[in-house]
Amino acid sequence: MVIQLFSLALTGRADKALPHRMAAIQPTPLYLARHAETVFNHARRMQGNAAHTPLTRAGILQAEAMGAALARHFAAGPVPRIWASPAGRALQTASVIAEHLGVGFFAITADARLREIEVGDWTGRDYAEIVAQEGEILDHAHRLFRMPIPGGEHYADIATRLQSWLADAGDAPALVVSHGMTARVLRGLLVGGPVYEGVPIAADVPQGTVMRISGGSEEAVHPGDGSTGPRGA
Repeated sequence: MVIQLFSLALTGRADKALPHRMAAIQPTPLYLARHAETVFNHARRMQGNAAHTPLTRAGILQAEAMGAALARHFAAGPVPRIWASPAGRALQTASVIAEHLGVGFFAITADARLREIEVGDWTGRDYAEIVAQEGEILDHAHRLFRMPIPGGEHYADIATRLQSWLADAGDAPALVVSHGMTARVLRGLLVGGPVYEGVPIAADVPQGTVMRISGGSEEAVHPGDGSTGPRGA
């Protein structure tokens, strides 16, 4: 369906309404899964996109639960094309889900535009170490990183690459395995959310959650039980 995407002007305000920017086609429906828990999540370390951060045992169980729920959901109908961030944690989660759905790993389409927010100078570091050196890095009220991230991305950067992905993905149903921050921006573009630093960002959901988005609204196909907020990204 045709939707209107929000302007990405960098207002720096969380409460300013934005004009519409462009029309785009979105996959309908779009199933959006947040990857399962990793060893970095468990250790409270900043992941970024540089390193492969494998799933924990709890994360594997979360991926299994997502796969089982989606297998039940698609039991009576065709399985949509599966997309994933190229990050190892997203591909590992996607591979478990795909196996439940009878889809081979090499049929998964990895797309860098679905990767997590780039965290620049914070990559690989312990959260407590970063806070001790730089002060509070989280906006706890919104469960988001404060901006700017030294050497990293702005939420508007994520929105720009996601708009590019939406333009290329077309309107066929799709299942996407991505990340906490990226998924919140994508959901904000498609169903709306409070404007933060010039970008609509949807509410946080736990790791292991699968949302179904269609017609400008969303519902949880499978509610996850993992971490929430930036530390679960």
